[in-house]
Amino acid sequence: MPESSWLLLLSLTVAAIAAFAWPHYRLRKAVDAPFPAAWREIVARNLPVYQRMPASLQRQLEQRIQQFLHQKYFTGCNGLEITDEIRVTIAADACLLILNRNTGVYPDLRYILVYPDGFRVTAESSDAAGLVSTRWRGLSGESWSNGKVILSWADVMRGNHDFTDGANVALHEFAHQLDYEDATNGAPLLGSAARYQRWAEVLGGEFAALQQAAFQGEATLLNTYGATNPAEFFAVATEHFFEQPQQLAEQHPALFAELQRYYRINPAEWRPEAEPLPDWKPGRDMGRT
Repeated sequence: MPESSWLLLLSLTVAAIAAFAWPHYRLRKAVDAPFPAAWREIVARNLPVYQRMPASLQRQLEQRIQQFLHQKYFTGCNGLEITDEIRVTIAADACLLILNRNTGVYPDLRYILVYPDGFRVTAESSDAAGLVSTRWRGLSGESWSNGKVILSWADVMRGNHDFTDGANVALHEFAHQLDYEDATNGAPLLGSAARYQRWAEVLGGEFAALQQAAFQGEATLLNTYGATNPAEFFAVATEHFFEQPQQLAEQHPALFAELQRYYRINPAEWRPEAEPLPDWKPGRDMGRT
């Protein structure tokens, strides 16, 4: 082979190796960098549970946040300017769900769209005669299987500043992203047939019980929005697992144990739950999907 051909082949090989290695190098550099003090202040201020976590989990959360922010793109909607406050807070919520796990940081998620407040979407429905009508729906969050999460910043803050009521739109939507990793059926990636069987038994039974309670108008710890379908049940149960771990463990021990096995942490072991921060004034409550 002529020397020029060897040089061309060598150049192409080096270029291919560089193209493969460079993103990994940049990611490792981002994750290994010291966590900015300003970011730590944001997490401590906007995610009260952070200060109740063991130091090892705090550090792990910080590294996950760095990877999340390195890989995901944020877009402000309706004139909202994306700031570090917004990016770091939402990343902290998302990464709380993936601690102690060897999986990637939402590998299929690329874009986070953030509205200043609740937003409206159109929804089509048809009646018995087949007539299709369009209506507006007000939402505080939405999760898509095509790599996109949409959030209301006001509702993200509302959910974080009262981390005791079992309602947190960011946790809800990112739980949907975990569900998307294995279709959208209320069962995320579990790893074995036995795990899927146990998950179906426990969460299927709890879902049926919540549907019955919602139908009969009974008071429940779990938000009855979780009775919509198994995917919404998993997302709602996730909110309660992180925000009301003691109550969930007491009232739904099998459900709590199954979620603990999946998330690989036990929030009930962390320090006592903090009271809602007094300076946050809640606004209107809107739906989520």
